[in-house]
Amino acid sequence: MNTVMCLNVLICMVGFGLLYWGAEWLVKGSSSLASDFGISPIVIGLTVVAFGTSAPELVVSLVSAINGKNMLAVGNVVGSNILNITLVLGMVCMLRPMTVQRSVITRDIPIMLGISIYLVVICSDSELSRSDGITLFTFSILYTLFNYYVSVNSYKNLPLEVTETSFAGTEKKASSKRHLTNILLIVTGIAGVIYGAQLVVDSSVKIMSVLEVSEKFIGLTIVAFGTSLPELATSVVAGIRKETDIGIGNLIGSNVFNISSVLGLTSIVRPISFTGGIVKNGLIADFSIMIVVSALPWAIMLKTRCLSRKSGGVLLFCYICFIIYLYFFRNMG
Repeated sequence: MNTVMCLNVLICMVGFGLLYWGAEWLVKGSSSLASDFGISPIVIGLTVVAFGTSAPELVVSLVSAINGKNMLAVGNVVGSNILNITLVLGMVCMLRPMTVQRSVITRDIPIMLGISIYLVVICSDSELSRSDGITLFTFSILYTLFNYYVSVNSYKNLPLEVTETSFAGTEKKASSKRHLTNILLIVTGIAGVIYGAQLVVDSSVKIMSVLEVSEKFIGLTIVAFGTSLPELATSVVAGIRKETDIGIGNLIGSNVFNISSVLGLTSIVRPISFTGGIVKNGLIADFSIMIVVSALPWAIMLKTRCLSRKSGGVLLFCYICFIIYLYFFRNMG
């Protein structure tokens, strides 16, 4: 038993190593590519990085739905979205307080809140049908196109001398070889964080099993935490590298993609039904928590556009309260 424990601890450490280096490559490649093509880092974070770090949620939810584990498929997304804002954003702010662009407050967070509320509305009939999935996935496509359009339009509206200077510098530095290197860094980074997260989750589950922690509690905590590890690693590394736009964009974009792409594709492949309805099975409470914690950083930043270490502490406290809620109210029976 001790040998098994030691082996899994070692695997877990390797997984965390892959998470860190994968996130390092992902952030470095993304920020360089954004600079090369005149695309803002916030848009790269909202799209490329966010979609890449949402891959674990997509795999887990698809497999869960195909195997008939509908609550796990939806709970994985809802739990991950809650963790992204409370644990991940909280930790990033504790490490390095951040000031965000005004568009994050006026556009990006409201979009995240809007898609979250829309999810509650379409789930009110106790089902996520294929037509619901199509609307969600269509929104995902439109969201990506919208962000690209906003970025290009913003670049065009810069003063002429700024764009000419930037473009000239870009032309000199950005060769096709550099583009290829950055794309390779992004792809390798995404693969690293996904595989690293898988190693951490698998080894953690085995360690928990050796310690005789209940399987239900493992599912409610480790699975959601594990699929959020790529966002955690990427955003923390982005904060350390002072790429705060990529960090906050990654979290907001990931939450949007989790709902629109992950649940959209999952319900298209196999419609998701909720036995007993979303009220009786407690899903409405999880939805409500997701919406409240998503609105919390928005409320904090309305006046100052800043998230301080104190704000990070508040978000981390919310995460602790969420874990207590899971253990005492959703871990019964």
